[in-house]
Amino acid sequence: MKSYLCSFGRAAGFAILIALGAMLGPQAARADRCDDVAKELKNGIDGIKIGQTAAGTVYLAHPKARELTLGCSSKNFSSQLFGKTDRKPPAAFIDLMASAAAIVFTLPKDDMARGVTRCYRRLGIFRGDDVPSRYRRLDMRCARTKTESSITITRSKDQ
Repeated sequence: MKSYLCSFGRAAGFAILIALGAMLGPQAARADRCDDVAKELKNGIDGIKIGQTAAGTVYLAHPKARELTLGCSSKNFSSQLFGKTDRKPPAAFIDLMASAAAIVFTLPKDDMARGVTRCYRRLGIFRGDDVPSRYRRLDMRCARTKTESSITITRSKDQ
């Protein structure tokens, strides 16, 4: 009887030791999906620099934009792209946002350029300075103040 308990104790101890080793051993390094998309943006668009990541947001920099961020997945949306520029956005900024949105949301650049341009054209006297719209199952929100304008492009979780 004693040998049976002794062998069971050794087997249980060995199993615990193996499980502990697997937990504390070196883990395979996994990059975040958001970091992968940021690297794709850097490789796909000239002039983009990747800044720091904080609270699920990757801060990017580009000469044509005052502010450029990539939002990671949260409970409400799967991806978010935000850009800010002067009150009257130059064509280079619209092209930058279209290129970035095409990479982030895997859609054709021509369609994204059409969507970004359409969003900015709606700003004005009739619709106001904060215009939400939908284009190709993306939520686009253009806003402007007296000195700057911004666009936020998101894809909802359910799409």
